[in-house]
Amino acid sequence: MKSLVIKSETDAPYYPSVNFDAESGVCEIAGESYMEEAYKFYLPLINWIKEFILNEKRPLTLNFKLIYFNTSSSRLIVDILETLRKLREDGHKIKVNWYFDPDDPDVKDEVEDFEIESGMDIQLMELH
Repeated sequence: MKSLVIKSETDAPYYPSVNFDAESGVCEIAGESYMEEAYKFYLPLINWIKEFILNEKRPLTLNFKLIYFNTSSSRLIVDILETLRKLREDGHKIKVNWYFDPDDPDVKDEVEDFEIESGMDIQLMELH
């Protein structure tokens, strides 16, 4: 299986960078996410995650390092988290970390909402 890498471009700051490493099983979504049709961006990520878990049968860690996301993106983030929860319930080893700036007071509430909505545990990690 191939890794999935999407670099954030300076002329398109609405898309986060993505580094889904097929060798290590460590995946990262970082930056800003506020595109119009978020499903077009996030659907391939969800499909990659499913394929990795079902074919590779190895643990997966997803690290979110998003500093901003719009409502459309947050809906797809919940979809990713729900997918991970279902895979975890099927016995797969899944871990989700959310890295945040301790000076941003809203992030903890957002992550708590994601946990409630998706049923997936998310570990909060301070950026240093």
